[in-house]
Formats: sequence, C-alpha cells, structure tokens
Amino acid sequence: MDLGAPPATIIRSAGAGTVIFAGRVAGHGVVSIEHAGGLRTTYQPLHVDIAAGQTVTTGTPLGTLATGHDGCPAPACLHWGLRRGADYLDPLLLLALGRVRLLPTASP
Repeated sequence: MDLGAPPATIIRSAGAGTVIFAGRVAGHGVVSIEHAGGLRTTYQPLHVDIAAGQTVTTGTPLGTLATGHDGCPAPACLHWGLRRGADYLDPLLLLALGRVRLLPTASP
C-alpha cells in the first residue's frame, strides 16, 4: 500500500514488535518489524532512526519519510506492507477499520 504524505513526516510502528531489519535496500531506507502471530510490517523509503533488534510499541518512531518511491503521485509516499509468512496481506487490516462495503449511488 502506498500512502502519500509530506517528506520528513515521522513514520511510526503500526504495532508492538521487534525490529528485524533497519537499513538500506536498493538505495532506500527500509524498516521491517516482526509482530505477534507471525505478522511482519515493512516501511519504506525512510531516513531510518532505529536499529535492528530494538523492541517497539505501537507508535514508536521508526524514521522520517524520504522521497523517491517510484510511481508516487504525491511529494512523497510511504510504501507500507504486511505479510504473514510468504503471504502478503492488506495492511489496513491492522487499523481495525471494519469491512469495506460499497454503497449504491443515488439514482438521478
């Protein structure tokens, strides 16, 4: 999922866990966090302010948003990912917003 935001926005952990990677991949700052239940979140591109091995809670700052995400229509975009094992999941599930439902449009 790509989320547009101003460059230098503080990016925070979506949940409690352990930072399993904090560094650069293909020239971009990346943070990966292992959460309970086998979930893993990833955040990129960042100016990383955290180190692998650190324990985080929900809302812990991970770094600031960097520019340079390909295909981003905003000044900067956070690429936010969620996986369980090899399966990619919708990271919005972590926000417990409920099921998405489409409503019919009103007739003219």
